[in-house]
Amino acid sequence: MSAFGSFVFLLLVLSIVLVVLSVKFVPQGMAYTVQRFGKYTMTLTPGLNVIMPIIDQIGARMNMMEQVLDVPSQEVITKDNAMVRADGVVFYQVIDAARAAYEVSNLEYTVLQLTMTNIRTVMGSMDLDELLSKRDEINARLLAVVDDATTPWGVKVTRIEIKDIKPPQDLVDSMARQMKAERDKRAAVLEAEGMRQAAILKAEGEKQAAVLEAEGRKEAAFREAEARERLAQAEARATLMVSEAIAKGDVQAVNYFVAQKYVEALQQLAAADNSKVILMPLESASVIGALGGIGELTREAFTKKEG
Repeated sequence: MSAFGSFVFLLLVLSIVLVVLSVKFVPQGMAYTVQRFGKYTMTLTPGLNVIMPIIDQIGARMNMMEQVLDVPSQEVITKDNAMVRADGVVFYQVIDAARAAYEVSNLEYTVLQLTMTNIRTVMGSMDLDELLSKRDEINARLLAVVDDATTPWGVKVTRIEIKDIKPPQDLVDSMARQMKAERDKRAAVLEAEGMRQAAILKAEGEKQAAVLEAEGRKEAAFREAEARERLAQAEARATLMVSEAIAKGDVQAVNYFVAQKYVEALQQLAAADNSKVILMPLESASVIGALGGIGELTREAFTKKEG
């Protein structure tokens, strides 16, 4: 092989090497920074990219997908001096590959330490009751602080979640006793309220029963008075008829009055509590005669009415 042939071969090999060095394939979800003589010049996006061989070099390979960091458990002292242990997770995404590569060293470690520090700050400014009941507020405050701090690094913190908050066991037992006492109190209040409602309903029922009973007695008294009034009217008409008969000299009317009084006296004697057996002389003929007079008087009254 001549010298010219060797030179051509070497030139061809060098060209192939330069082409290989100048072509860069960037996978999806990644971004490569390019440095020229050690200085950042551009960022390669996913796909086929061409750089100046030998002069340009790949600097940092940044993952542009959303990533998660596990925040280890740490002790936190609350505002009311309660010791709790808390852990969580951080979701973040690199927005600017160049800034994430050159504005901060060891990005993951820095974000993790920043999050742990702010967890102690935010949770330490709250009481234990707020800490256990306002987890969403804790997450929102942490997100606002950490995202604001990481923005200059080209990083977007999308979410921070507190996974678990563990108070000391003695404090957990005290809270359980407090919760039990509160539930017992509510049960006693509900029971007392039920007894009160039952007493009110019972009193209302008794009131309605008394009202109905009084109305019944009123109605009965009215009916009884009406009956007595009608009886009195009947007796008055009978007395008037008998008086007219007496005024005309009818002896049967006199017998009617005598027989009526006689029968009433017998009824009173028979109705007495201390009277069991009554023995008394009676002239049956006189009583029968008086009753006959009553019948005769009645027939005469009907005869005159028909006439």
